[in-house]
Amino acid sequence: MILVTGATGTVGREVVSTLTARGEKVRALSRDPARAGLPAEVEVVAGDLADPATLAPHLDGVDAVFLIWPFTDPAVARTTAPEVARTIAARVPRIVYLSAPGADRPDTFWGLVERAVEASGAAWTFLRPVGFAANTLLWADQFRAGDVVSWPYAAAARSLIHERDLAEVAVAALTSDGHAGQRHLLSGPETLTQEEQVRTIGRVLGRELRWSELPLPQARELLSAAFGDPAFADAALAGWAAFVETPEQVTDTVARLPGHHARTYAQWVADHADAFR
Repeated sequence: MILVTGATGTVGREVVSTLTARGEKVRALSRDPARAGLPAEVEVVAGDLADPATLAPHLDGVDAVFLIWPFTDPAVARTTAPEVARTIAARVPRIVYLSAPGADRPDTFWGLVERAVEASGAAWTFLRPVGFAANTLLWADQFRAGDVVSWPYAAAARSLIHERDLAEVAVAALTSDGHAGQRHLLSGPETLTQEEQVRTIGRVLGRELRWSELPLPQARELLSAAFGDPAFADAALAGWAAFVETPEQVTDTVARLPGHHARTYAQWVADHADAFR
């Protein structure tokens, strides 16, 4: 039995689908099970990581937990993550946590959750994907409205990962041996600037799309509204600025673990083309 937190999000839903396709038993944690919209064979249970006590009743018989931390505020991670990790480790031997490269900085929420999981006593695996291809859905409204994308840092070079590849690595870590104590850095197979990403979407959709550089004050306002967290927006902008000078790394983790080449950004766009139309 695998317990998946964040099971209704982009990555969590893919992990659930991949597990069920393999015939694994899945229990999904949701704040609102009635609205989860998961396959009938999935056991959907009510719980909230903000209240660790709600986890305990759902851990009996669980062999591994896929942990997605939903809070971006480091203060929440500092106070709540240790209790969440201890609650899981008291009954479950394995935790696979969806982290990020930023976890190398211990003051980030990713780093704080990693430290809590390490201290829990459970066997752990940390997945540190680079940017999610799905985050470019932030441009979808602009594509539906016209042929120009206004965004900051055209030259920021990313190696975006398809959520399906990430889910396949997560399932390998949840269901097979050899991953304990590993920090897997995951990426897509190529580096594209943000402007090249827009052109890729245009090619897949059969449209001529153009980039317009968005001034930083407007970008910060837009992202603060989208993320609901000005500090997280500032971190995103700082990250894109860094990727102009130092492109995001390309790794072979997907090729080594699921055993196939990572899906390209163009493949991701084709899989989500309706969202841009």
